[in-house]
Amino acid sequence: MILVKPFLPGLLVILMATAIANTTWAASISLDDAKLQGLIGEDASGYLAAINTPDGDVSELLSSVNQSRKAEYERIAKRNDIGLADVEVLAGRKAMEKSAPGAYIRPRGSWTKKR
Repeated sequence: MILVKPFLPGLLVILMATAIANTTWAASISLDDAKLQGLIGEDASGYLAAINTPDGDVSELLSSVNQSRKAEYERIAKRNDIGLADVEVLAGRKAMEKSAPGAYIRPRGSWTKKR
């Protein structure tokens, strides 16, 4: 018990943080689940898009992932001295290629299930 006691406050903080993260995670939908359920898909623009009108969790997921993607695309564009649009188009193409069969993709204006 003497060895555990000094670390107890730190351990409690870690456990509380884990519990909070798991509660938040359980309340929202994961990217993979949203794709598998046909709620979102990969768009040629390089970003995710909703197949139909998204609910709050899906809308939040789209916003979060797309913000992260845009930040990364901007970083890549700057590092390689190319336009953001060029990076977005290439990323969109790659994301659609990597999508699992049955996932929704939108290469040209309308959604289709990848074969």
